[in-house]
Amino acid sequence: MAELKVKIGNIQLRNPLMVASGTFGYGEEMKNWVDLNRYGALITKSITLKERQGNPPPRIAETGSGMLNSIGLANVGIKHFIEEKLPFLQSLDTPVFVNIAGGTPGEYVELVTMLEDHPGIAGYEINLSCPNVKEGGIEFGRNAATCLNITADLRKLTHRCLMIKLTPNITFISEVGKAVEEAGADCISAINTLVGLGIDIRTRKPLLHTVTGGYSGAAIKPVALAKVYELYGSVSIPIIGIGGIMSWQDVIEFALAGATAVQIGTLNFINPENLNDLLPGIEQYCIEYDIRQFSMLTGAMQIHE
Repeated sequence: MAELKVKIGNIQLRNPLMVASGTFGYGEEMKNWVDLNRYGALITKSITLKERQGNPPPRIAETGSGMLNSIGLANVGIKHFIEEKLPFLQSLDTPVFVNIAGGTPGEYVELVTMLEDHPGIAGYEINLSCPNVKEGGIEFGRNAATCLNITADLRKLTHRCLMIKLTPNITFISEVGKAVEEAGADCISAINTLVGLGIDIRTRKPLLHTVTGGYSGAAIKPVALAKVYELYGSVSIPIIGIGGIMSWQDVIEFALAGATAVQIGTLNFINPENLNDLLPGIEQYCIEYDIRQFSMLTGAMQIHE
């Protein structure tokens, strides 16, 4: 039997499979589909200070090789999350990360401060692909100095695992990766969605009300792999790979590129019971190639000479 346990920060996961924020609700919605405790970790959908209705429809659209979404961070808000959603998450026997999003650096601080006194939270995934409202809507994640400052402020507030989620919509993701590592991040998750556009040629209207949105699914895997590989060569903290994972073979690819663990996203909409395929496949691969521990695969890609 291969050992699938991996460690990120001070958290040990039973296996390298996590669920990506925004694709699994708050966890409870999926309890009738899959045993939630079989995952390495769960990540909630993004939580903001106030309840958000999100963007008007249409705000999700399937494409030929992926999915576009412009949900707009619709969520119940931190107060209702703590009162209504957290109790169920606290009952689980798997690490739970709360994904938080803010419109200003101060909102991230306020959110973590409000969550710190509540048990049952292994860590926080900090969504820096949010618009900085004071800078005209530019993503926080595109500015290394801003990411460093936000991470440093949050590091002062918590000993819990601090995972920083990075945007791919930047030339060199490694610059931001090095900045958040310097500021005390325990790990990095990459990548968030790419900017995408779809058009209905019959109506000549965009598929999404907001025109552009986040593009995810199988087609973005090569981009995500390249970003993970770039980060692996630049930082020493664990990387959680995200983007286009549709099979156990994809999980192995991300590990070879440098990921310690992965997050499953769009696949949850297609097959909520994907663990039944992913875990046996990963384990069989490890046995076939005499990989005693999954962690031995991290960064093990062999470059052509």
